[in-house]
Amino acid sequence: MAASRIYTMLMDYKGNVTIKIDGMAYSAASVIAMAGTNVLMSPTALMMIHNPMTWAVGDSEEMMRASAMLNEVKETIINAYQIKTGMARNKLSRLMDAESFFPVQKAMEMGFVDGMLTDEKTPNKHGVENYIFSRQAVNNTLMNKVLASVRKQRATEPQAPPPQAPQGVTIESLEKRLSLIPNR
Repeated sequence: MAASRIYTMLMDYKGNVTIKIDGMAYSAASVIAMAGTNVLMSPTALMMIHNPMTWAVGDSEEMMRASAMLNEVKETIINAYQIKTGMARNKLSRLMDAESFFPVQKAMEMGFVDGMLTDEKTPNKHGVENYIFSRQAVNNTLMNKVLASVRKQRATEPQAPPPQAPQGVTIESLEKRLSLIPNR
């Protein structure tokens, strides 16, 4: 289980770990987030917890082994949630059974996250407007960065000398060449 390995690595880290959830922390991502010393969630983000799942093929013995394995995995996931939230195991189990979704306020109330991500550059009353997606704003920001880069590159490039005026041919040399063509 890759999520449990990442969780353990983050928990073993001696310093502080800040986890920032800016989109969807579903399933294994919610487990990994529990390893954060400080877990922050965007006002527009969503967390989801559920029971572990697997695929199994085989006879009834194989199905019972798969079921037992899922029960053990569920217990380890509950461990991660309980360490972070301090919530009772049976309540966490019921939340997982229900496949529960939490917006930031609910996740904070339940102890899954420690706070809401805010934008220090442009603070506002709730912090929510800073996280509303706008395709036009993204395109404008990208184009402004591209244009600034092009302008900077042009400013540092050496200027080419202006093109020279074309050197013409005298009328006398043209008349001389025309006289060589036989008349018909």
